Amino acid sequence: MTRKEATAEILVKKKAAKLSWEDIATAVGAHPIWVTSVLLGQNSMAPEMAAKTQKKLGLSDEATALLTECPMKGALDKDVVADPLIYRFHEITQVYGTSIKEIIHEKFGDGIMSAIDFTMDIARQADPHGDRVVITMNGKFLPYKKW
Repeated sequence: MTRKEATAEILVKKKAAKLSWEDIATAVGAHPIWVTSVLLGQNSMAPEMAAKTQKKLGLSDEATALLTECPMKGALDKDVVADPLIYRFHEITQVYGTSIKEIIHEKFGDGIMSAIDFTMDIARQADPHGDRVVITMNGKFLPYKKW
């Protein structure tokens, strides 16, 4: 079984069980965004968490084992994903990426925001003109080494 096939199995089982990502994350005992990233093949989890996931979804042993393996992160089918929601993040970095970089450098110095020591939250904010998506990214600042 490939990781892509395991992800397909996970999505079928999730839909059949009528579970939300939040439901699965609660059963696993971890943050919904992180658990979702594991189940979609972008992260790996400890065997104990994989066992909880298997129990909640009724996964095969093969798919469960793949949840614990180090994935090829960021391995999507296309360089720029065409899905409109995902594409908007690409658009945001195209339009605002240089501004984000400048402001981070101004406030912190020469470095990057970690995607390893990182958390993210997604919330819905009511608005009379149309509800808002609030995304909070929290990554450790990593200065470039001067040598």
